[in-house]
Amino acid sequence: MAFNLPDLPALRGHGAVDWVIVAIFTTVYVGMFLGGLPRLKLDRAGVALLGAIAMIGLGVLSTEQAAKSVDLPTLLLLFSFMVVSAQMRLGGFYSAVTRRVAALPLSRAGLLAALISVAGALSAIFSNDIVCLAMTPVVARLCLQRKLPPVPFLVGLACAANIGSAATLIGNPQNMLIGSVMQLPFGAYVRQALPPVTLCLLALWLWLAWGPGARAPAPFGPEAPRSGLAAARAVPDEPPFDGWQTAKGLAVAAALLAVFLFTAWPREVAALVGAGVLLLSRRFHSSQVMSFVDWELLVLFIGLFVVNHAFESTGLAAQAVAWMAGQGVHLADAGPLFAVGVALSNLVSNVPAVMLLLPHLETPAAGVTLALVSTLAGNLLLVGSIANLIVVDLARDAGIAIDWKAHAVTGVPVTLGTLVIVWGWLRWTA
Repeated sequence: MAFNLPDLPALRGHGAVDWVIVAIFTTVYVGMFLGGLPRLKLDRAGVALLGAIAMIGLGVLSTEQAAKSVDLPTLLLLFSFMVVSAQMRLGGFYSAVTRRVAALPLSRAGLLAALISVAGALSAIFSNDIVCLAMTPVVARLCLQRKLPPVPFLVGLACAANIGSAATLIGNPQNMLIGSVMQLPFGAYVRQALPPVTLCLLALWLWLAWGPGARAPAPFGPEAPRSGLAAARAVPDEPPFDGWQTAKGLAVAAALLAVFLFTAWPREVAALVGAGVLLLSRRFHSSQVMSFVDWELLVLFIGLFVVNHAFESTGLAAQAVAWMAGQGVHLADAGPLFAVGVALSNLVSNVPAVMLLLPHLETPAAGVTLALVSTLAGNLLLVGSIANLIVVDLARDAGIAIDWKAHAVTGVPVTLGTLVIVWGWLRWTA
């Protein structure tokens, strides 16, 4: 598609415009890979936003074209579930559940099983990032107080949240995007994804409970160092448990799940109505709830929608896919999509990877494959998932260091094992 660029007299011809688009697109995705741009105070959201501004400011896209490129249903669904998760967090639900699990008289293996199960289940309904944000300080304190090695528990929490979020089309942002764009039925996806996700959580527990390093001693002696315990106690406490507010949030979440499973009501509309019900509160000010909305993630989505739409308009992406097909690599086939999904998710993060691949998918089976693969691939590297980074940052506040090597001890084998499980499941059910 050709664009008129009256504000850019130096650019003559469609080819020149394409080079401008490719330059902006490449810069944005270098930023996705690096997590920002060198010498500039930009994160991924800032890079995506500036890329969108460049596309509009240089006349590549009009403001109307840019607006139409944004998938509004995905943004509404994402925003609405951020509000639901905010309600649950302000009601103290996540911390209360974690403390209840921590108080159980369980062995190390039993405690790991309980935490993995809870984190996985909560992440399937609420945001995996929010679950990690709420549970990490409590798990860190638990490990320090029980003299347990905290790294396996905290890395296991991040991995379980990522794995569990793959079970539904609302568990993480990339699944919301896939479900919205491809119009995947909610119930059909759950039936296809839940069995392999359950097996993957089991594999995670087996590795943490019985794999190499499972019997490693705690990093502290008989008494944890004062600095470690002091740091753990210094972590800001979550809001106290509020039974009524928690019940209100759970009722809305349960109603939304019922709507998704048993009605044809558009998911984004139902979720928006649910968010509106929760904002009608005499207890929590709307600004308090809105402070828990991840506005940067929404900006990242908007920016990437605009940048990707401009790049798609050049036809270069379609040509690249056609060239791959000529070499025998078809994204419609499970194998190539599996490999490309894993690679891209670790190069540029799973949300940008999904945005790049979605326009070239045609079947519901391909959507299911991409949802599972892009989510599980986030466990491979420390920077592969925002949930991983949240756990690392909060663990540091508690005096617990988790570097990329410590994460890789669990992340690499668990990712490879879970991808094998999903591959086998998809082949068996094809």
